[in-house]
Amino acid sequence: MITRRAFIGTVTGGLLATPLAAEAQPGTKSYRVGYLSFGPGPSPRSEALRQGLRELGYVEGQNVTIEYRWAKGSIRRGPMPSSWPA
Repeated sequence: MITRRAFIGTVTGGLLATPLAAEAQPGTKSYRVGYLSFGPGPSPRSEALRQGLRELGYVEGQNVTIEYRWAKGSIRRGPMPSSWPA
């Protein structure tokens, strides 16, 4: 049988330990960059963007995500803002 003193000590210890276990690790912020090119695919410019970000400390897949979109030579493939002439 558990004694009253052991029960109170266990409950008190559990309550004191809970805030320590509940603290979350600070998350690292991840950025998202959009890259739109009217060319058919990857180019030296897209690699230059990736290299420039690396030099600034951004590593693709760790703290930055780059989303590439290729228009394959046609400006009409992408949505145009309403302020652009048709």
